[in-house]
Amino acid sequence: MTRDDILDAAAQVFRKKGFHGASMAAIAKSVNLQKASLYHHVSSKQEILLELLDRAIEMLTERIAPLAGDSASADKKLRAMIRAYMQILAEHADLASVLLFEHRSLESKQHARHIPNRDRFEALWRDVILDGTRAGLFNCPDPGLTVRALLGSLNWTVTWFRPNGDLTIEQIADRNADLLFNGLLA
Repeated sequence: MTRDDILDAAAQVFRKKGFHGASMAAIAKSVNLQKASLYHHVSSKQEILLELLDRAIEMLTERIAPLAGDSASADKKLRAMIRAYMQILAEHADLASVLLFEHRSLESKQHARHIPNRDRFEALWRDVILDGTRAGLFNCPDPGLTVRALLGSLNWTVTWFRPNGDLTIEQIADRNADLLFNGLLA
C-alpha cells in the first residue's frame, strides 16, 4: 500500500460522498486497511485534501504552462489549452472533482496556502487572453472575468461527461472553443 494508492482512493471517496460525507474509515476500507493503519500514512482528512488539491493543480499547471508559453498565436494557444484541460478533467475525473468542488472544505490555513497555486494557474489563461487582446485577436475588456467564465464552463463538464457518450472529450473541447471564439450570434 503506497501513499499514492491512498490518495487515489481518497479522491474516489471524496468524489462520491463529498469531503464532509467521507470518513477516514471509508478511505481505509477502499484500500483494504484498518482505520488505525491509515493514520500511519496520513494524519487527517485535511492533509489528504490539501495533498489532492496540490496534486491536481500541479498536474494541470505542468500540462497547461507549456501551451501557454508556446510561440503560437493566442487563439491557437487558447484552443490547445482548452483541449488539454478537458482531457485532464476526463482522464482524472476523481481528482478533478476534488479540485473543483471540495477546495471550500479546506480549513483557513490550508485554504490560504492553496489560493496562490490556483491564482498562478488562472494567470496562465489570463495572460494568453491578454496577449490575444493586445494582438487584436480578441475583444476582451475583462480577462479575469473571461477566464473565470471559461473555466467555470469547462469545469462543469466533469458532472455530465460520459466517455461512452455521443461526443468525445476532444469534440466537446473544440465546441467549447468555437463557442468562446465565435459566440452564439449568426
